[in-house]
Parts: sequence; structure tokens; C-alpha cells
Amino acid sequence: MNLVNRFFSQAKRFGDKPFVGVKSSNEWQTQSWQQIADQVARVTLLLTQQGVQPGDRVLLIAENRPEWAIADLAIMATGAIVVPAYTTHTVNDLRHVLELTEPKMVIVSSKVLAERVLKANVDHGCLSHLMLMDELSDLSLDNVQQIAWPSNTQQVAWPDVASIKSDDICALIFTSGTGGKPKAAMLTHANILQNVDAAEKVVREIPINENDRFMSFLPLAHAYEHMAGLHLPITLGSEIYYCESLDKLAQYLAEVSPTVSTAVPRLYDTLYSKIRAGVDKSSNFKKTLFAKTLDIGRRRFLGESLSIVDRMIDPLLSVLVRKKLKARFGGRIKYFVSGGAALNPEVGLFFSSLNIGILQGYGQTEAAPLISVNLPNKIKMASVGPAIDGVEVKLSDAGELLVRGDNVMKGYWRDENATAMTIKDGWLYTGDLADIDEDGYITISGRAKDLIVTSGGDNVAPVKIESLLTLEDEIAQAVIVGDGRSWLSAVIVPEEDFVKSLGEDKDLHTELAKVVKRANESLSSIERIRKFIVRDEMFSIENGYVTPTQKIKRAKVIEDYADQIDALYTRG
Repeated sequence: MNLVNRFFSQAKRFGDKPFVGVKSSNEWQTQSWQQIADQVARVTLLLTQQGVQPGDRVLLIAENRPEWAIADLAIMATGAIVVPAYTTHTVNDLRHVLELTEPKMVIVSSKVLAERVLKANVDHGCLSHLMLMDELSDLSLDNVQQIAWPSNTQQVAWPDVASIKSDDICALIFTSGTGGKPKAAMLTHANILQNVDAAEKVVREIPINENDRFMSFLPLAHAYEHMAGLHLPITLGSEIYYCESLDKLAQYLAEVSPTVSTAVPRLYDTLYSKIRAGVDKSSNFKKTLFAKTLDIGRRRFLGESLSIVDRMIDPLLSVLVRKKLKARFGGRIKYFVSGGAALNPEVGLFFSSLNIGILQGYGQTEAAPLISVNLPNKIKMASVGPAIDGVEVKLSDAGELLVRGDNVMKGYWRDENATAMTIKDGWLYTGDLADIDEDGYITISGRAKDLIVTSGGDNVAPVKIESLLTLEDEIAQAVIVGDGRSWLSAVIVPEEDFVKSLGEDKDLHTELAKVVKRANESLSSIERIRKFIVRDEMFSIENGYVTPTQKIKRAKVIEDYADQIDALYTRG
């Protein structure tokens, strides 16, 4: 079995049933399983005619759209290796990708992206062909041949993909690169199929099946969305609707009414802040109603007893509060699946109290990526759940989580040293510190490399503190600092609305100090923030401080703010 074989089997089974949807000319348009399979066949033939052979690498850069899935499947159908890259990649980022993977061809969605790739290719000259999903453009190609996306009128037989082995490398997916240059994980068909099959067992309990709709908006270049937003729906026979950018998400959720969607914690944090801000601006009656809904929902989720009055009014609160809130997400959402970073338990409990389910999972690119996930019938909000079927976990003597199973990558592409440091005796060393409880549920306390060791020898995980700070309405982002110091400090980005709300007679730093003091009350003495730096611009992908999966590059922040951080500790 391989990923392409599974897709064609499902396409034969579902035929004219809608498979993918995309908004075009202000209308939602769907394509059937048969139509997508025919397009995969056409692109596969074209790639073969252009000389793409098994083992070749093909770079793929596009927004989330049906053509991304078609290209992914077609590249694999030739036996070649997909190299997904982000649309936010700079020319320098792409130079690194080209230098490491040496792709023969690139498939891009637009002229803008094509020009960026061609600039990067000047230094390497590895690309021989460029395929545009959109119409052909006037490009300065040098020695690169431009080819058009095949016409839908051409009739082509579906390719025979039975010879593709499950152990063949199908994708080189890059790590986030928060601590340096991204590495390319060699993932096989078997790696991703193991993930998909284990995830299927979990979501079938919800249940999620061929009658459900996925909303795909996280970048498909990321291992998480590649598996959970594409190949899992294929296995389930579900529909996929594409959202090309985050600023369209709220609108599309209401229009599409998906039943499941994957997301990273940053999205939930943003939604949490917006909902709370909206409630704060409402009437006292609505505030009381919302608070009561949260209180009852929280106690019910935690298994605490409810009074007779609470049980009587809970259905009414579901109509007056929960149903209206759920309508923002289309009204049919069964679960959001959270991954990519740690979800604040308070945020998860908030949404669960409002009957918007969140299943928090955990994974790494090197594990294709899923390692563990909470089960629908037994959610521990502070945990990332038990290991999925077919995966073993244990802790090293230092408390690092180790993983073994068919989901573990073959290694890093052309990096034997990094591979040897990461996979030892078949165990993947995740670099994450964790605990495992009596039920096998895993709790991640932070990255081992990010662990702050104070001058007094105390170990502090910064993620917990940062998460607590950003729950405050006034704080948008925070990076905790203090390695080798006697106390902790922070770089804080305030919420824009909070800054605008301050009058001329109020000092921003003074007002933020009150917020930090409030947050410190929930922290132990060694975790409390004594001083902080205020940054007036959000950390973002555009300014180089955030990865495409919304992770702040902690090392870059600390490096760039080194002088200001030192000044905090030398002022006495």
C-alpha cells in the first residue's frame, strides 16, 4: 500500500461524490473524486513526459487549493519525492531548500512565487522545469523550461502505482527551524500511512466519516496539515474545503460549515481574546449569562456535580449562548484538532465549556508527525493524550520523551550526523521534556533546549509562563528570558487595542507592569517576571521572527535583544 494507491482506491469507490471545494468568483465550487483523480493522472503523465523519474525531487509551492493536493499526489505517483515549501519563504529560504534537496522541477501557483524561486535558482541552477498552476506568464527563465498546467479536456488513464513501495521516501518535509536552519525529514509512504490509520481510529469515535467536511487552512507544506488535512480526509472519504489565507477563515467557516478542522494554538488564543473582548463590551445581563454558561460547562466537563437549577437552565444556556457562538464556526463543528505547539489548558477548557470541542495532540515532523492525541471520550486538557496505536513512548533518564514506531522518519536528508543524534537504537529523541501518567497520557513541559536554568540552579520551562502572560487581554506575545540569570525577564508585545485605549496621561510600561504583576500571582517565586522590555511591533513571519506555523523564533529574539536584555540586569 502507498498513499497514491489509497487515493485512487477511494476515488474509484466514491466516484462523483464531492471531494474538494474552493471559492472562485465569489462562489463555492466543488470537484468530485473522479474529477480530481483524472487531474492527478494528467499531471502524472506530464511530469513523466518531462523526465521526472523515481527518486527525483519536485519542489511544490502554493496556497491551500485543490491543485496542491493534485500536484502532491501526482509527484508521488511518478515515484518522485515531494518537497513542499511555504508561500512565505524568502529568496534566502528557498536558496537553502534548493541547495539541500536539488529538485529537478518546481510546481508553483503564481508568477510572484515563480519569480522568487527563479531568483534562488540563479545560485544553484538545479531546476530544469517550472510548472505554473495559473496561466503562463512572461518570466525570465534562463535555462528553465516553463510548462503549463494540463487542460481538463485531455483524457488519460489512471497511472499504475502498485510498484511504489511503502518504504519509499515520498516527501522531504522541513522542520520549523526555530533554532537554526531547517532540516529535511525523509518521510515514507509507510510513515504517513501509519499516522493516518492511527488518526482514523481516533476520529471515527467522534464520529468523523465520509459525510463530514474538513476545512484546510494551515499550510499544506507542514507535516501536520499534510497528514491531517489531506491524507486523513482521503482515507475517511471526507470532503475538503480550502481556505487560502487566515484572514478569510472566519468568513469561510460560516459559509462552509465544516465539521472538523485542524489548527495551531495561536488561532485559539486569538479567538479566545476576541470572544472575551466582545463579552466585556456587552450588557451586564449578557455578561452574567456568559459567565454562568462557562461555569456550568466547566463543571460538567470536569465531571463535577451540578445542582438541580443548573441542570434545568443548562439547555436554555445552550440555545442562548453556545448555539450562537457555534454559529461563528458554521454551526456544525464537532471538533477542532490542535497541534503544532502547546495549547493553554485554560483556553481549551474555555471552548469545551461552550461545547466547542478541542482535541489536543502532539507530534513532530520527524514522526510524520502525529505521536499522541487526546481521545474524544477521555480528554485531559493539560495533556497531549496517549500515544497513538502502533507507537511506543518512554522517558529518558533526563526526562526527554523518546518515540518508536512505523511513523518515525528514515532520517534527515543528507545529514547523517543530525540523524545519528536524533534516532538512536530505533528511538526518536524528541528534545521535549515530558511526564507520562498512569493512563499513559503525556504532558509536555517544554523543549529541553529552551529550558531556562537560573544562576541559582532552578529549571524553568518558559512556555508555561508565556502562555499565562498571553492569556491577559493586554498582552499579545511574550518571550521569557533568564538563562544563567538570578531572575526572569521578558520581551512583551502589547495588544494593539490596549495601546490605543491608553490616554495621554498613562504610561504604557507602567500599565503593562500592572498586568505582569497580576499574572505573577499565578506563578511560583522562581517563575515570576521582574522586569520586561516592550516591543511595539508584533513578531511575525514577515519580519522574520515567526515560523510559517506561528512559532516564535526564541533564539532570534534573544539574540536581537541581547543588549537591552543585558541592560535589564545591570540597572540594579
